[in-house]
Amino acid sequence: MRRFPPAGSPARPVDRLLARRLDEALARPAAQQPRWPEPEQASAVIGRLHHADPIVAPEETARLSGRLASVARGAAFLLQGGDCAETFAGNTESHLRANLRVLERMAAVLGQAAGMPVVKIARMAGQYAKPRSNAVDTLGLPVYRGDIVNSAERTPAARTPDPHRMARAHANAAGAMELVRGLCAGEVYISHEMLLLDYERAVLWVDAAGPEPRLSSGLAHFPWIGDRTRQLDGAHVAFAELLANPIGLKIGPSVTPEQAVEYVRRLDPHRTPGRLTLVSRMGHTLVRDVLPPIVEKVNASGHEVIWQCDPMHGNTRTSGNGYKTRHFDHVVDEIAGFFEVHRRLGTHPGGIHVEVTGDDVTECLGGSSGIAETDLPARYRTACDPRLNAGQAGELASAVARMLRG
Repeated sequence: MRRFPPAGSPARPVDRLLARRLDEALARPAAQQPRWPEPEQASAVIGRLHHADPIVAPEETARLSGRLASVARGAAFLLQGGDCAETFAGNTESHLRANLRVLERMAAVLGQAAGMPVVKIARMAGQYAKPRSNAVDTLGLPVYRGDIVNSAERTPAARTPDPHRMARAHANAAGAMELVRGLCAGEVYISHEMLLLDYERAVLWVDAAGPEPRLSSGLAHFPWIGDRTRQLDGAHVAFAELLANPIGLKIGPSVTPEQAVEYVRRLDPHRTPGRLTLVSRMGHTLVRDVLPPIVEKVNASGHEVIWQCDPMHGNTRTSGNGYKTRHFDHVVDEIAGFFEVHRRLGTHPGGIHVEVTGDDVTECLGGSSGIAETDLPARYRTACDPRLNAGQAGELASAVARMLRG
């Protein structure tokens, strides 16, 4: 396997083929992208990143693909979790250690209950870009799109997209990955939302080992496409088609069974078990009604996908005192509905995807500590969406363990 050459450099025939396909993919409409004030600066940063060391190794990604094949076949369970949005300031050893400790503890509880291996994927070492519902905030400033694009500080200068932040994100992610390798006794893989395409295309490998030449991301083992960027005619899906990495795709309640099958056809063309993870984020009031026909239609297609539940994003609301939050009971109920659907249809409820932190935050309501709306301001520290704290994450793992036993 070799590095994918930067634009303008000599290339082998397979590289030229992939370069043409990459150009075609990136020429498609791309949602949620920043407008760099000086595009030539962005091009210069991308050029430098082409020559940067990769954050993940191809053999690690290949190993994860094997583990995910077991999940797709019902012989393992997938746990994915971490910060909603990483920040440069929060990229400290103590914070990373705390988040990894939560992930490991959850995995131990789930593994014992399931009686099968748990594949651990952290939302870490690259989760710096965030999709947003609006282009501007309440002050009329450009919205915060994650530390890889701009700053959360509410000034015009701080909110101006800065492409040099991509290089800083890469350096922070590389440092975090080294910590993961040094701290984790078992395998822990890294993931982030494949959102900022200028960054995603910067560090690629040529992978000619599969049925057709593809590209392998040097930035994450497991990139996923969010619900806001999953347009079938868009650049994100077309880019993901070129990757050899296992891919996640978030699907909300607006996805039809027919669309789900088309995603599967496009993103798993060779019917590779575990190549595609469909991450349902329906909300606890809808999951039991909306998910079954999707699962039935995809299952009938013959593709062995992983079914994973994101119980966080469909259950977000604004509290009476103005904080974006989620209720612990709603999170548990969506996972319960997810399990009920798969048990009824005879398919494997393959995993959960949660936003959690090892820090002692007060961002989500409920749990045994009884966090109420009046408690939210005490330690509300997230850069974007609310996370379960360590205590709530442990309670959630115990609740899911009971579902796995049942």
